[in-house]
Amino acid sequence: MLNRTWAPTLSVTGAEGFPDFKNAGNVLRPYSAFKLSLRLPPLIDAAMAVTQLKALLEDNAPYQARVTFESAGAATGWNAPGTAPWFEQALNAASQAYFGAPCGYIGQGGTIPLMSMLSTGFPQAQMMVCGVLGPKSNAHGPNEFLHVPYAKKLTAAVAQVMAQVT
Repeated sequence: MLNRTWAPTLSVTGAEGFPDFKNAGNVLRPYSAFKLSLRLPPLIDAAMAVTQLKALLEDNAPYQARVTFESAGAATGWNAPGTAPWFEQALNAASQAYFGAPCGYIGQGGTIPLMSMLSTGFPQAQMMVCGVLGPKSNAHGPNEFLHVPYAKKLTAAVAQVMAQVT
C-alpha cells in the first residue's frame, strides 16, 4: 500500500539508440535516449521535483557524457482529505445496496491533477474518486475494456451517494 501511494517511482517508458536484442554487443553507441515517468507522493511539488531530476541527471554525468533533460510537463498529486461521517454513511449505504458489502478503499498513486485542482478550489468538498475497471479489465493494458455490469452498478451507487449530498 505504501509503495503504491507514497513511494516515488522512476520508470523507463521508452528508449532509443539501442540495437535490437539479437544484434546487441559491447559497443559504443552515438546516442541513447530515454523517456522517463516519475510518480511522486501526493504532497510533493511536481515542478520542484522536475527541476531536481534535471539537475541530478545533467550535473555530473559519468565518463564525460553529455546529458540533456527536457520535461514534457509535471502534475502535482492529490492527497484525499478525511471523510466526513455523513459521507462515509452514504458511501457504505450505496455500496451495500449495489455490491452487498461496505465501501472499499484502495490507494493507487496520487498524481491526479484534476483532483488536486478541485480540492484546492473547493477545500471543504468531499471527493468520491472511483473507476469502472471491474473484474479482469486490465487498466491501461492492451486488452483494457469496460465491464458493463459493474459500470451500471457503480453508476447507480454514485447516483445514490449524490442524492445524499446536503
